[in-house]
Formats: sequence, structure tokens, C-alpha cells
Amino acid sequence: MLFLLSIKKTHLILIIFMLSTLILSVSFYNASPLMTSTPIDENHNQIIEEILSTRNKAFLDGNSEVIEAMYDKNSKLGTWAFEHEMKKMKYLHNWAEKQGIVFSDIKSKYKIRSAKESSDTVSFNYIASTEYSYYYENEPQTENIFRIGTYHSLKLIKYDNSWLIAKEWYTDPFADSLDLENLKTEEFEEYILSSNPRNFSSLNKRRIDAIEYADRYCGAATEEEFGFSYNKKYRDYNALGGDCANFASQILFEGGKFKKTGTWNYTKDGSKAWVNAQAFKDYMINSKRASLIAKGTYNQVFKASFKLLPGDFIAYEKKGKITHISVVTGADSKGYSLVNCHNTDRYRVPWDLGWSNKNIKFWLVRVHY
Repeated sequence: MLFLLSIKKTHLILIIFMLSTLILSVSFYNASPLMTSTPIDENHNQIIEEILSTRNKAFLDGNSEVIEAMYDKNSKLGTWAFEHEMKKMKYLHNWAEKQGIVFSDIKSKYKIRSAKESSDTVSFNYIASTEYSYYYENEPQTENIFRIGTYHSLKLIKYDNSWLIAKEWYTDPFADSLDLENLKTEEFEEYILSSNPRNFSSLNKRRIDAIEYADRYCGAATEEEFGFSYNKKYRDYNALGGDCANFASQILFEGGKFKKTGTWNYTKDGSKAWVNAQAFKDYMINSKRASLIAKGTYNQVFKASFKLLPGDFIAYEKKGKITHISVVTGADSKGYSLVNCHNTDRYRVPWDLGWSNKNIKFWLVRVHY
């Protein structure tokens, strides 16, 4: 017994020592003049502006050499960041071939939230709202746009008076599709290119209001005048696994005027059916507030996706579990359904972009307004 007690005391002393060391280390780091928080200035804006504009143009041109020159490949994290961007660029161009589209422009707006710097490094936390413009191969005169909002943690290191990316993290909108094979199939391209715009002029007011809410509160992807923000009446669940179902629930309640229930509810917090993607889909269908249009792989639901109406939703299934929800908000010039969502924030984005992996299944769901 005394032996066990002595072990516990030893462990206790060790824990106290480790905690004290950690506190002192954090205090020293925060007080250190080597890496300090600084007010955002014009130089910081120029750095981010140059990185985003250079990378966007390289993505548009498919120029891997320009992208490679932006990264510190002497570091493991810099190499990983570079390799990820290359996979992302390849996916974007493969997806464009599958759609029969040509990207004509990529441009970003940004908001720096914090900056820390030393003599040879600088770190940023910033929001980027990136707008993609595209046209269909047989309709070059008609431009379509969508926006994707991302939240970045970026570290740069100076080499020969140039800043290189030593580390970068952000929630990638294409992460679920970066390992796929080439997406090009003639069937998909021919069907899309032969399609026509869809007329949504007869939508009822509840659907229209739901779309307006979805556009207003899609976070980093929304209009700059709205501050790239979510509705502050609601908790942001991104840090707890994702905010997609919470946003879909808000769209249906605030915009679509669906009444809360004992199962689907939000007071100071959201119920499981309100905030969990699987539970949200199950509740909407089982309660008869919605019904299934189609379910299956992209090949199986591709044509049925043209039946979706603004205000409907799509549930994305991985390994037998619904992991994401997006809400339909419109269609492009070929009638291809577009969606809004949270997590990686999306505004009027083609519904399968970033979700084209052959192992993903889609639930196309009609909401009964």
C-alpha cells in the first residue's frame, strides 16, 4: 500500500513539474520578442494578395512550376502543402473535363484575422473567399460563377527576400476526391452539354426565403458586405465536427418556416436531428417533411440530380454514414444543380464538386414546403 502511495506521489510530482514547465514555456513564448503579434498593415495585405493571385492564376493555367516555386520544399510541412495543392489542381481540371466546362477566371477576396512575425518568418490566420468563373464548351458566351470560402493558417519563411510557404492548413473543399482516378466520361459531358437552363420562376415563397437565407449566411463564401460570417444567433459547430446540418436546419427554420418539434429543435443548443448530418437526413425523411428522389453513386443519381429544386437538400454518404448536408440553391446555365453549405463554405457550387469519389453515395432529397 505504501509502495502504491509512493508511486502516486511520484506521478503527482512529475505531473506538477510538467505542467509548470508547460506554463513557463507558454509564458516565455508569448513574451518572446522573436515571434510577436502585430497590427495588420499594408505589407501583410500585399503578401496575402500576391500569394492568392499567383496561386489562382497557376491553378487556372495548370502551371505546376509556378506553384512549386511558392513552397519551402526543404521542410516536410512545406512539401506536404505543395503536394496537396498539386493534387487539388489536378482534381479541379479533371472535374472540369467531366463537366465539359472551361474555367475562365479564379479570384479571391480575403480578410486577415491575425498576424505574427519575426525577422525571417510570418504567420497568418485569414479567411479567403474564392470565386470561380466558368463557361460550357458549347456556350462560351455564358458565364457561370460559384464561390468557396476557406479558413487558413499559414506560415511563411523568408529566403533571399522572397516569402515561401513553410506550412499551410485549411479545410479543403476537394479533400474527399483528391485520390480519385480521372473523371472524364463522354456520357456525363454529352448529357450536360445538351441540357438547357431550368426555370424556377414558379417556386413558392417558402423556398425563395430559404434560398435567400442560405445565400446570406454561407459564411466565408457569402457576399463581402455580409462580413463573411454565420448567423450569430446560432452556435458554430465546426470545431465539434461540422456545421453543415446546423446550417441546413437554420435554412429550413429561418427561411423555409418549418416549425420546430420535440425531435428537431434549437434553443441554446441544437438537438441531434438539428446538428447531426445522419440524424437530420433520417428525421426529415421519417417525419415526411421530405422524401427521397434518388440514392446511389454519382453514376446512379447523375440524371436524377436535374430534378432537384432550390430548397431541396443532398446528403453525402461515406462508409455507410451520412457525413455532410448541402442545400440546393439554384442551377447553372445547363441546369446543373448548385448548393450552399457550411464546413468548407460554399455559395452556388456544383453539387458534386469535391465529392466525386466513387466510394461516396448521394441522397437526393425533396423537401416538402
